[in-house]
Amino acid sequence: MNDRAAGALPLDEKQSERLHVAVAGLSPMQLQWVSGYAAGLAAAGGDVQPLPVAPAATPGQQLTVLFGSQTGNGEGIAEQLVALARERGFGARAVSLADFKPAALKRESLATFVVSTHGEGDPPDDAELFHEYLMSDKAGRLSGLKYSVLALGDSSYVNFCRTGREFDARLAELGAERFESIVECDLDYDAAAAAWSTRVVDRLADLLDAPAPGAVPRLQAVPSAPVHGRESPFAAEVLVNQKITGAGSGKDVRHIELSIEGSGLDYEPGDSLAVVTGNPPQLVDELLDVLSLDREAIVAVGDEQLPLIEALTDRLEITALNLGFLRAWAAHGNSDALHSIIENDDQAVLSGFLEAHQVVDVVRRYPADVKAREFADMLRPLSPRSYSIASSAAANPGEVHLTVAAVRYEAFGRPHWGAASTLLADRLSEGDTVPVFVEKNPRFRLPAPDVPIVMIGPGTGVAPFRAFVEERVEQNAGGDSWLFFGDRTVHDDFLYQLEWQRHLKRGDLTRLDVAFSRDQRRKVYVQDRLRERGAELYRWIENGAVVYVCGDAKNMAGDVEEALIDVLAEHGEDDRDAAAARLREMRRAKRYQRDVY
Repeated sequence: MNDRAAGALPLDEKQSERLHVAVAGLSPMQLQWVSGYAAGLAAAGGDVQPLPVAPAATPGQQLTVLFGSQTGNGEGIAEQLVALARERGFGARAVSLADFKPAALKRESLATFVVSTHGEGDPPDDAELFHEYLMSDKAGRLSGLKYSVLALGDSSYVNFCRTGREFDARLAELGAERFESIVECDLDYDAAAAAWSTRVVDRLADLLDAPAPGAVPRLQAVPSAPVHGRESPFAAEVLVNQKITGAGSGKDVRHIELSIEGSGLDYEPGDSLAVVTGNPPQLVDELLDVLSLDREAIVAVGDEQLPLIEALTDRLEITALNLGFLRAWAAHGNSDALHSIIENDDQAVLSGFLEAHQVVDVVRRYPADVKAREFADMLRPLSPRSYSIASSAAANPGEVHLTVAAVRYEAFGRPHWGAASTLLADRLSEGDTVPVFVEKNPRFRLPAPDVPIVMIGPGTGVAPFRAFVEERVEQNAGGDSWLFFGDRTVHDDFLYQLEWQRHLKRGDLTRLDVAFSRDQRRKVYVQDRLRERGAELYRWIENGAVVYVCGDAKNMAGDVEEALIDVLAEHGEDDRDAAAARLREMRRAKRYQRDVY
């Protein structure tokens, strides 16, 4: 802290130290509560009253909320459940499955699990080791445990909520008692999660075999600036919308700069920005034409009644096909062909179908007469799209930057478009606004400034690493940094090339290795570069480097992980099994972090 900043603080040295000790270790939710409490004291003239406290409780006398979350949604639900329980006067705690020792589960008497499913049925990174233990022979009997599971998922994938289902079934198999049935949530999870949380808390008195204690009194709320989040996004002004791929590229990648000045939004490198989007107008028109539906027909979306054209444009999902719609359309049209795809024993068939088709492809290929209300009821709500933030707030105050690949492609003889990516690339100009909010990602964070880092980010997966390097420049960090970047061609697809070269020249970036797959006869990818630089990479890992991976989960992330195991096996460990165990240990120690999608 410089002298000017220090002189501006209203606290003396001892007060500053006491404040630091007081807030150390508090969760974001607790920090927000403390902030409101302090504001209330200021409004009341500083009259300090004894604080209400959550009752102390042993593990057997409280609710333990265990969460595994890839994007932070599960953590938010877990903290809200704990807050609700404490408001009723019950002891409760929220613990990440990454920080919970699996063997300690046998000491719990009451636990809920909030767990997401990532990609094609995988557990989230922070629940991977717990999931491995729970599903293994090492897991002991849990006859003293009462539990309930809230499963988060995305019905665009075949193995919807698979991890939550596996937890639910395995806990019962180990003798635990299910006190509330599993709830499976799609992307629009808020109402279902809130209802489940209320049912859990309503049963706590019986489950803990104790009368409901008096509710902890709430402090009087103090009016403050509105907090922008999922329910109240901020209208961010577009400052820059610049194409950063060359004319010969097969991709249109945009560097987007948005103003969040005055929003109160804050973010750290590793966080994501959620964009509240609408659907491409040309896709809406095509869908209405194919179905021959009246644009002004009134339909229900939740508790609202609105014209079909408005619902399809702003409220309902029509770009990402999901299993719920597919089943509903197959039943409505009594389509044997669709039923055979849905019920195919080879899940790859269904998964491939969901990935390749949009809603309009299905209704065109398997036609059926449908009324506007019936059709709207088959569609799930349109969800915000999340993008890794490509900027450091310290380096770009009042701004947030994104790296966005516009989704446009030909399939089944017609053009296709993505929702948010084409909104940002095609339908927004400088000066326009777009609703956004920040999604925190505490599982993808920079280490201390003196710790070396290895960043692996092909394509738009490089976005958070632009933020990482900018942040380290602001920190005057002493730790070395190494970036692996890959794309198709050096001439047209080298994203942020001049910036990386400038960082190299200044010493902000220690090493840069690139792989351009189309610039030679044999395709070369980032995983190939990892193996080629294996000896040096192993030395970095031995010296304490934290390894980061960002980008495509379906192919790249797995290929990179195999390459890292190969590097560890060849240059250090005895065999691949030992190398895989080493990588798992690195993940447990937060020295191997992934942000894959």
